[in-house]
Amino acid sequence: MESFMHFWEHIESWQRMAILLGGMVFFWVLEGYYPMFAFSFKRYKHAGVNLLFLLSTVILNIVLGAITIKVCDWVTTHHIGLLNWLGLPLWANILLGLFFMDFFGQYAPHYAMHKIKWMWKFHMIHHSDTKVDVTTGTRHHPGEWVFREASTIIGVLVIGLPIGMYFLYRSMAAIFTHFNHANIRVPLWLDKPISWILVSPNMHKVHHHFKRPYTDTNYANIFSLWDRIFGTFAYEDPRNLQYGLDVLDGSTDENLRYQLRLPFDNTIKTDY
Repeated sequence: MESFMHFWEHIESWQRMAILLGGMVFFWVLEGYYPMFAFSFKRYKHAGVNLLFLLSTVILNIVLGAITIKVCDWVTTHHIGLLNWLGLPLWANILLGLFFMDFFGQYAPHYAMHKIKWMWKFHMIHHSDTKVDVTTGTRHHPGEWVFREASTIIGVLVIGLPIGMYFLYRSMAAIFTHFNHANIRVPLWLDKPISWILVSPNMHKVHHHFKRPYTDTNYANIFSLWDRIFGTFAYEDPRNLQYGLDVLDGSTDENLRYQLRLPFDNTIKTDY
């Protein structure tokens, strides 16, 4: 276990990028063979628009991630946070670290973005995609990433997350994001048991249904237990779902200029 964490403590930037892109390519190929929905669209154009959002995310990760890494180093040096106080075995620290970082890095800011009007307008870009596939997981307005990383930093302080666990969490979060957004066909007999503890593809697709109340469910990224604990879990056969948002014109989902302006367009209804 020590050698496992040693890898994450010293992981190179190119290795982290390989995990991010490798997972995306893997599910991109897989959804070509086992698609959940046979969308009628230009797959490469759709991916190109979403990957432009990924570029902004990578740039922000370099800036904000550097701050988060400094905070990880600080809590380790000064023995701040739960993991530094509880004195648990390494394997337990890893599980607790991943579990609670899923709350601070994903569930909490995600919930807030659905409940606070001005934050929701940034998050609407992610939900505006009418053809959800693996590239949709990268589709976030740059402003949204600021909310997420700020909450992540709070989590690092509360948990006392060391640098290695931060990199491990980021990689796990990326893999689950690809897995959950991928347009892959997962039979209900397999998907449902996965969703008892972890976020499954069919479970997350419910979150991308075009109208409430399903839109306001399933906020977690790795552990479905957070949604079960807070009563935001929902499950539905994906064949009964429709992607997008009922307050937006679905034909604008690949209009990059329109999407970037969405948070600042006062004519857009937010349904609040």
